[in-house]
Amino acid sequence: MRPQKVYMIVDDDLDDYDFFCAAMKEIDPKCKIVMAKNGEDALQQLGQDNFELPNYIFLDLNMPRMDGKTCLSHLKKNERLKHIPVVIYTTSSSQKHKTETLKLGADYFLSKPASYRSIVSQLQKLLDSLSLLSK
Repeated sequence: MRPQKVYMIVDDDLDDYDFFCAAMKEIDPKCKIVMAKNGEDALQQLGQDNFELPNYIFLDLNMPRMDGKTCLSHLKKNERLKHIPVVIYTTSSSQKHKTETLKLGADYFLSKPASYRSIVSQLQKLLDSLSLLSK
């Protein structure tokens, strides 16, 4: 039996969060999903001693209080958190954003698809490739 995967999504858009959760539950019904509303909220949750660290962090770029790039920078400087793969999950398809975030330490860059079926398909492909890499 494979252990339960934990995914953190850091996104201020509740509709995007709902789509993400539905898609992930379709792909991996036993997964656990935790949400943070912005980068500051994510770092606060991840900094708690009793917080179960996620297997992957899906990070939006455009958020209030602390944006995704700033959060990513903090994650990659933190000894306890820097090993967690970070997927930039954003509406942006800018090559500049992709290049910047990969330089900051993001593991993947995924533009949010427009349709639910596309979200499921893209997340499935990404998770399949991540599981192949971890074997």
